This record gives sequence, C-alpha cells and structure tokens, in this order.
Amino acid sequence: MLPSFLIMLREGLEAALIVGIIASYLARTGRTDWLPTVWIGVLLAVALSLFVGAGVLILGAQFPQKTQELFEAIVGAVAVVVLISMVFWMRKAARSIKKTMEHDIDAAMADARGPTWALIGMSFFAVAREGLESVFFLLALFQQSPGPAAPIGALLGVLAAALLGYGIYRGGVRLDLRRFFLWTGVFIIFVAAGLASSVLRSLHEAGIWNYLQQPVWDMTRTLPISSVTGTVLSGLLGYHDAPVLGEVIAWALVLFVTLYFFLRPAPMTQPAKQEA
Repeated sequence: MLPSFLIMLREGLEAALIVGIIASYLARTGRTDWLPTVWIGVLLAVALSLFVGAGVLILGAQFPQKTQELFEAIVGAVAVVVLISMVFWMRKAARSIKKTMEHDIDAAMADARGPTWALIGMSFFAVAREGLESVFFLLALFQQSPGPAAPIGALLGVLAAALLGYGIYRGGVRLDLRRFFLWTGVFIIFVAAGLASSVLRSLHEAGIWNYLQQPVWDMTRTLPISSVTGTVLSGLLGYHDAPVLGEVIAWALVLFVTLYFFLRPAPMTQPAKQEA
C-alpha cells in the first residue's frame, strides 16, 4: 500500500501544482471566466488515463501464461524508464515551471484564435502526462502485489494529492516542494530498482532470460516476502527473499547509478561575458 500511496501522492501533486498554477494565474489576472476550460482539460486527461489503463489490463489478460510474463516484463521495463525520467524531469522543470506556464497563458490569451483550446491543451497535457505515467507503474506494482492494498493506497494517494494541491492553491498549506520532491524522488528510485529486478524475474519465467540464475541468498524462512516486514521491505526497497544474481545486479545498477546522477549537485551556469 505504501509504495502506491507515495507514488500517486507525488504524481497527483505534480499534476495539481501545474493545474493550480494555471488556475491561480487566471484568477490573479481577472480571467476566472476561463477556469471551466481548464477543468475540461483535466477531465479529458483523467478519462484518457483510465481508458488506457483498462485497455492494457484487458489486453494482458488475454495472453497465455508465458506471454503474460513477457507482457509483465515489458510493463515493468516501461515503468522503470518512466519513473526515472519523471524524477529527473521534475528536478529540472521545478525551477522555472511557474514562469513558463504563466508565459504560455499570456501567449494563449493574446492569440487571435482565442485561448480556449490552448488552455484545454495545457491542463490536458499536464494531467495526461502524470496519468499515463501512473498507469504503467501502477500496473507494474499491482502485478508485484496482488490484492486490494495497492489499489487502495493509490486511491488514498490521489485524494491526499488533491487535498494538498487545493490547500496550496488556496494558500492555506505551506510545503517545502524542493525537499518534498527530493525525498520522494529518492524513494521512487528505490521502487524503480525493485521493478528492474522483477523485470528480469518475469523474463526468466517467460523463458527469455536464463543467465545469472545463481541464488544469492534464501530467506524464505527467516524473512519471507509474504510476511508484513517482507512486504514493506519489498515495496520500499525492492526486497526479495530468494533473489538470483541477475536480479541483484539489476537492482544495484539501477539504484546506485540513478541515485548518483539524481543527488549530485546541478552544474552552475556560467554568466555570459560582456563584450568590451
């Protein structure tokens, strides 16, 4: 439950912040009549995400067993790429996203064709990006953790993100967004590393990957993944009670390489030299 909750909290808050920037700028500049167009874009994006998620689930259920394992590996690999790209994109975009959005709104308002489709498109793509990302890593998490806990966690995460986003929009909630996205980014990198190891496991079960299958440890009796502690460690750190060498290598490579690039200080930009 915790991994899906935290991931959807982060994803939902990213979308809520962008929509909140658009809505608050429209309100601040006396353009509240255009707010309904923003919500149209949001609803269309939510509908698209639900449609894609349902379509992927229905498609995967029709495959035979080995093909389902391959399908799970593909979904997991997409989720790993999406998760990692998401944390790096937000770290880079957070510095200038407000100015960029406000500039785009002003440009849309000045367009002779009218701002309707531009505003719908801005809110649609902001929410659709987060929604489609969520589809793939939630599917990967649901495959790893069958049962109601993961979907309930995801729903609670979305609700918490909506409440936080509304509180930030109204000015009643103060949140250190830089620190929030830093620590949730580190957490998501751990989740991505666990998914990377599960991709190799699925490929092996599909009969495609049969290398590096030497067992590294066996803790199925001491700390089984089905126990409460094992489930928490699996969700937080990608723990498995009986991994093989390839899975441990995949986990370590994704984790440590991504953490290195994510946590290292951003390069300082050199000021342009003035001509004499």
